[in-house]
Amino acid sequence: MKFYSQSFLYDDPWSIVSLAYLLRYPNPYSSHILSCDVISRDITPAGTLRTTRLILKTGSLPRWAPKGMIQRAESWVLEESEVDPLGKVMRCTTKNLDHVKVMQVEEHIHIRQAEDGRTLQTTEAFFLSGFGWGLTKKIENYGLAKFKANLQRSREGFFIILDLIRQSRRQPLTLGASNSFLVSHRILNDPTAKAPAPHNAPVINEARNDTPGAPSSPANGGGAWSRMRSWLRSG
Repeated sequence: MKFYSQSFLYDDPWSIVSLAYLLRYPNPYSSHILSCDVISRDITPAGTLRTTRLILKTGSLPRWAPKGMIQRAESWVLEESEVDPLGKVMRCTTKNLDHVKVMQVEEHIHIRQAEDGRTLQTTEAFFLSGFGWGLTKKIENYGLAKFKANLQRSREGFFIILDLIRQSRRQPLTLGASNSFLVSHRILNDPTAKAPAPHNAPVINEARNDTPGAPSSPANGGGAWSRMRSWLRSG
C-alpha cells in the first residue's frame, strides 16, 4: 500500500474554501469528470450537512498495462462529505467503486479554520492493489505518481472556482441583479449564455508543508472570467 499526504493553507476564510470545494465541478481543468450527481443530502441531528455524490471519471492506462486489464476507461467514484458550519470543519472521503481489484484509491480531505482566520486543507490518499502477477507494487507506484501529477491541474481548477466566489462576494448585489457566480455555472452548461465583464482577482498566497521549494500558486492574470471565457471558446 502507498500513502500520500499534503497540506495547504489558504488566506480565504473557511466558508469560501469549503463552498468552493463542493462546487469545484465543472471547471476548465476537469475534462476527465464526465458527470457529478448528488444522490443524497440531509441535515444531521447535530446540524451538519451530509452529502453523497456519485462521480464518473475517465482515464488512461500506462503502456505497460496488460491487455484487458480493465474493460473500460471510465470509473465510478463515491464521494461522501460532511460540513459542520458551527465548528467550521469539512470532511470528505472519495473512493472508487469499480476496478478495485486492480487498485483501490481512497482520498480523505479535511478542511478547517485555522486560529488566524485562514483555512487549512489536509489531503491524505491511499493506494492499494490486489492485482498480483508481479505488478502489485508497480500499479501502486503508478497510482501514486499519477495522483501527485494531477494535483496541479486540480488546484488550477479549484482556484478558478475560488476566484469566482470571491468576486461574487465583492460585488454589490442589487434587487433583480444576477449573481456572477451563479451566472458562471449557467454558462458552463449553456455556452451561448453571456458572461459579465472580467474582474481582476488578487494573487493567491498558498502555503504548504510537504514539498519545500515547490512553485507557489499561479497568479490570476486577467481574472477567473478571462480563463473561463477562453475555455468556453476553445470548446
